[in-house]
Amino acid sequence: MLDIVRVTLKGIFRDRVFHGILVAALILPLIPAISRLSMRQVTELSITLSLSLISFILLLLAVFLGGTSLWRDMERRYTFSVLSLPITRGSYLLGRFLGVALFLFLAALLLGCVAAAVVLFVSGSFPPERPIVWINIICAILFDALKYILLVAVSVLFSTVSTSFFLPIFGTISVFIAGNASQQVYDYVHSQAGQVLPPFIRSCASGLYYLLPNFSAFDLKVNAIYGVPLNGSGIALTLGYLVIYAGLLLSFAAILFSRREMK
Repeated sequence: MLDIVRVTLKGIFRDRVFHGILVAALILPLIPAISRLSMRQVTELSITLSLSLISFILLLLAVFLGGTSLWRDMERRYTFSVLSLPITRGSYLLGRFLGVALFLFLAALLLGCVAAAVVLFVSGSFPPERPIVWINIICAILFDALKYILLVAVSVLFSTVSTSFFLPIFGTISVFIAGNASQQVYDYVHSQAGQVLPPFIRSCASGLYYLLPNFSAFDLKVNAIYGVPLNGSGIALTLGYLVIYAGLLLSFAAILFSRREMK
């Protein structure tokens, strides 16, 4: 399986999609100039823009690399030669997932270092009103990477049942949008204002809330920007949620992939 991870990483570094997305990272050095448009909270704006850009780049990487990695192998018939070796389909699938996940961690680390340099430069020129809590910024970037690793697990699941790249790409994007909004919808339907909705609608909203991945639980941008203390128990629950949910997705994907007919 380690060989599959290594091959996946090599393939990503040669991928034109990766090279195109990486161009977006060149915007990071421009953030100090953009942040000066804010008259008062220059450092806060630089942190906001840096985290938002990192999140956007990781989203693109997760969708396009996670959604096309397995499908491209099957389209080019690489999967047939790999599976002829003494390796199970589940190990092959897990190796592909771990390769993309490891790459996302490396990308988040590199982008985080550039963002830290940008924030240091801006804070030196425009001292913030409140001290920068670096551990919050590190955790925000780390949990962003974990969020998109969970999204990769979703795209892997779609790839096991799809014969084209449309379902892995657009299905993953749809799940991401719905998963980001599920917490707000759940809070609304269980609030006083949401009681006017029909019971069937509220039941469906609650069901989707528990079925879809809750990506908003990984969002720590407010803690990073304004130095709000982190909730230790909340972080532990989010990590446990990631392990369980990703494990279920990958297990289900392995079962479907093992039963898929290769043509």
